[in-house]
Amino acid sequence: MTRSGRPVLHDVFYISNHVSWIDILAMGGATGCAFVSKDDVGRWPIVGWLAAQNNTILIDRSNRASVGQQIETVRAAIAAHQPIALFPEGTTGNGHELLPFKPTLLAVLFPPPRAIRIQPVFIDYGEATDDIAWHGQEGAGSNAKRILERPGTAPVTLHFLEPFDPGDHPDRKAIAAEVRNRIEAALAASVRAPRPV
Repeated sequence: MTRSGRPVLHDVFYISNHVSWIDILAMGGATGCAFVSKDDVGRWPIVGWLAAQNNTILIDRSNRASVGQQIETVRAAIAAHQPIALFPEGTTGNGHELLPFKPTLLAVLFPPPRAIRIQPVFIDYGEATDDIAWHGQEGAGSNAKRILERPGTAPVTLHFLEPFDPGDHPDRKAIAAEVRNRIEAALAASVRAPRPV
């Protein structure tokens, strides 16, 4: 794993693209962050245990009536000062383009509970993206088997982009748009950059 840019390590809300379950290992290892994740992850073998180790905030995304409760759960986690990471696409994508962002939980930042920064993060698997990406109808077990049987290492670069103050934006949708624009720019630059041979 390599890092580009400087991660903010406290009082920060990371917002990132999502390509694979490996994202969680890479981001957690690099920053010690807690993740906001769908509640069924807590029931997955091994992954559920790992989620519990870093204080993962499990939410029920299918229950729209509990959004207020979910926001309060995330707000309480922010109060603990642990870095928090959110994948606003809501699921993993193909790594070459972003899925639509779901900005609902960004409402936790209005008003900002204290001086907190948002740091967009672009997770980049480079030439290995197609091998690593977990998307479509592939099951978790099949994906894990495919990745673990892949020869060589899984190169990943975490691009920690310039952080910003959520208070400089009028609402959660504006924050989501700002983060999306920054990650898309980093993705485009990565595609243009020459790869090692």
